[in-house]
Amino acid sequence: MSTGAGTGAGAGSRPAAYDGFGGRVGRTMSQSRPWWPEEVRAPAGAPNVVVVLVDDLGYADTAPYGGEIETPHLAQLAAEGVQLTGYHTLPLCSPARASLLTGVNAHRAGFAYPANSDPGHPAFDFRLPDDAPTLAESFRASGYATFAVGKWHLAGDRLLHDAADKSSWPLQRGFDRYFGSLEGFTSLHAPHRLVWDNSPYEVDSYPDGYYLTDELTDRAVGMIRALRSSDARKPFFLWFAHHAVHGPIQARDGDVDRYAGVYDSGWDHVRSERFRRQVERGLFPEGTRLPDAPEPGVDVPAWDSLSPDQRRLFARYMEVYAAAVTAVDDSVGRLRATLAEHGDLENTIIVFASDNGGTAEGGVNGTRSYFSQFVHLAGLDERWERDVERDLDLAGGPQTAVHYPRGWGRASNTPFRLYKGHTHAGGVRAPLLVSWPAGLPERGLRHQYVHATDLAPTLLELARVPRLAARHGIPATPPDGVSAVPVLRSADALATHTEQYAESGGHRSYTAGRWKIVTRHLPGTDFDDREWALHDLAEDPTETRDLAARRPELVADLARRWEEAAWANRVFPLDDHGPASALRRPADDHLDDPVRLLPGTPTLERVRSARLLQHRHLDVTVELALRPGDRGVLVAHGDQGGGYLLAVDPLPDGRPAAVLVLNAYGRVHRTGPLALQLGPQRLLLRFEPLPGFRWRLRLAAGGAEAELGDVPQLLGMAPFTGISVGADRGGPVEWERHLSRRHDPFTGVLHAVTYTPGRPSPEDPRELARLWLEGARIHD
Repeated sequence: MSTGAGTGAGAGSRPAAYDGFGGRVGRTMSQSRPWWPEEVRAPAGAPNVVVVLVDDLGYADTAPYGGEIETPHLAQLAAEGVQLTGYHTLPLCSPARASLLTGVNAHRAGFAYPANSDPGHPAFDFRLPDDAPTLAESFRASGYATFAVGKWHLAGDRLLHDAADKSSWPLQRGFDRYFGSLEGFTSLHAPHRLVWDNSPYEVDSYPDGYYLTDELTDRAVGMIRALRSSDARKPFFLWFAHHAVHGPIQARDGDVDRYAGVYDSGWDHVRSERFRRQVERGLFPEGTRLPDAPEPGVDVPAWDSLSPDQRRLFARYMEVYAAAVTAVDDSVGRLRATLAEHGDLENTIIVFASDNGGTAEGGVNGTRSYFSQFVHLAGLDERWERDVERDLDLAGGPQTAVHYPRGWGRASNTPFRLYKGHTHAGGVRAPLLVSWPAGLPERGLRHQYVHATDLAPTLLELARVPRLAARHGIPATPPDGVSAVPVLRSADALATHTEQYAESGGHRSYTAGRWKIVTRHLPGTDFDDREWALHDLAEDPTETRDLAARRPELVADLARRWEEAAWANRVFPLDDHGPASALRRPADDHLDDPVRLLPGTPTLERVRSARLLQHRHLDVTVELALRPGDRGVLVAHGDQGGGYLLAVDPLPDGRPAAVLVLNAYGRVHRTGPLALQLGPQRLLLRFEPLPGFRWRLRLAAGGAEAELGDVPQLLGMAPFTGISVGADRGGPVEWERHLSRRHDPFTGVLHAVTYTPGRPSPEDPRELARLWLEGARIHD
């Protein structure tokens, strides 16, 4: 019988099973020598990296950039670091995020536009490319912990349901932990769908006083503290992408009162005061002009031309916005305090930026019905309400979905022209603060051009972290950004990024040094060189003087360069806003299939829920059994921004009755009670589209029927919260029910709720797009 001596590794040979093991293996541990593979660890002294990205924050909103909004923590960050005045981002949110995280131009990264369409072209893929490593992936490969909180918006909305491919979700793109909303925006008082790591985070009812900005900060602080409790030295990368201050604009209890009266002077005065402070602080040279020419289609009325009621309402909107910005500043303060508590503040790179310029999406009058304001469809009924009136004190609270008028967006973008979505400076110039006390000792202003694609290579160079050369075996595409470290280290350095194209919804620009050509493209017009305006940014940073007629040869040269860059970056085809823009991937037609929802099913995701309902006939069948005293919500879809619910409520004599509630963007419609029998039964709710995007809703039970006739359809992003059965989970559809019974769970026996979509409405944009595509195929 062998004892094992002289066998195995000691005999000079080793089975292939032990290949790669650096120790010695015998039959027993006593005859062997251990070996541990070296772990990947960041270099000693590697800095932490924190990126704080705010949504739709304008250039001039914070104190460092001339704003009157209380932002002391940002002012301190600017005083301790570098403040960039020439930072250029992308005109819209998803494109900016894709470029920031990868260093790749947005179209080449598959994000020509926000991730809410799918017309079938490379720049509209809405998945981060397999060959473009994210910052998180590079940092993690070098031994960093990686955290993400807040808005993601880097996976197409077709990829957000529970059966979707998650390859473009945060955990699959380099983050160890994630908490937030994967979509472009959400309610700050009652988020429609939160995700924790890779799974939906179910919430029955949000507590009074809940505010998402605070919860995201709690989560970020918790991630840092959990890491430090286990490892005091491991560096981390935190991507903190606020949902604020994207619409609907909402604020914490009490914060709005801090700004009472501040905006009574109006947007013209606020804009001029912001500009005065910007020039005084050296952000712009003396002689810079504040644009005052009309902007056709998106012009702003003079404040003095408004009625007293309009001025009161519009000032309130801006008070809400300012309160939301202050909450973001408080969040930055809490992050800095947490870093200081752990001794990390000196050796942490903190970046603060906005994803794009301030927005005009509130229209000329603003709104308390944000989801209604989003609906822009030919043939919309003239009775359509873009702002359902509510008490002024409710603006910014959980019962309203507010957005300010574009006059405040213009002030937000002081001193620039136009807004989010445009390639003029108002859409692409944004604040950028960078602080690293231990590594960037030279502080102050930087006026050099820096682009969003430069952030990734800049942070990697500062942290001495190599960008991944390959991802999952696929060689990495070269970045388009250029490190701006020389600019951060010295105010006298030359700009490292010298030329850049831009395109958004047909708007185009090309910047080369001091020169910029730019278009404001009007839908239905040709894309040609007659659109270009030419600006000398060195003399005219606010783009007020068009020199195209004087320098046609320069315009032609820059236009040629734009064309070359556009082909190289997959910008084409340009969106001409025809039927093809509404196309959706045919493989997603299964999202229209009937669904049977059983008790206990988590809230159905927003897009899957909307596909069952919007622009089509629909039957909703509820199978239940009632006992004496039973009551509660059978099915709910939506929230305070718009939705409907079907519930069982007691009649005065105690008998059960069914009631249908439709919240049409803030205007509530209810059927009278429909008496029900005890025992097993079936209810039928029928949605019938009417011309002009109206509905007829019929509720039938036991031979009786109740009706809501000729009411607005819920369209666009409404209903925002998905379908829940057996309760009204998340944001409530009916506020009074929420106050008295919270999510009002059904107490009877609910067997199932079945959604059976019927034929599409003739007004369905997807049907019109399909007809166009079929005609194009025949023509081809």
